[in-house]
Amino acid sequence: MRYSVIRTDVADSQIRSIILYIAEKFGNNVALRKLGDLEKGILALADNPDLGTEPRYLVLRRQGYRVLVLEKNLVFYKVSESQKEIIIYAVVDQRQDYISIIRGL
Repeated sequence: MRYSVIRTDVADSQIRSIILYIAEKFGNNVALRKLGDLEKGILALADNPDLGTEPRYLVLRRQGYRVLVLEKNLVFYKVSESQKEIIIYAVVDQRQDYISIIRGL
């Protein structure tokens, strides 16, 4: 059964920031390709919620997060089996201090 994919406002804002940064540094075409790749990866979770792995940090695993690696970006999400939903909480660059970002959610 297909799951619904829901993005939080925080995740949407982070995706926007990533795309605007890429557009500024590398141009609109590169930014649009990146946006397409992110969207494709995130929407793939609808058919396969186990596509991501458990985070390496115990504090994130205990909170029920899973992480999907998309090149240099990490997508943090949780799966609600009862409601057949995948909630995207954060999309961050793996070079950032993402544990602090996730803890702040």
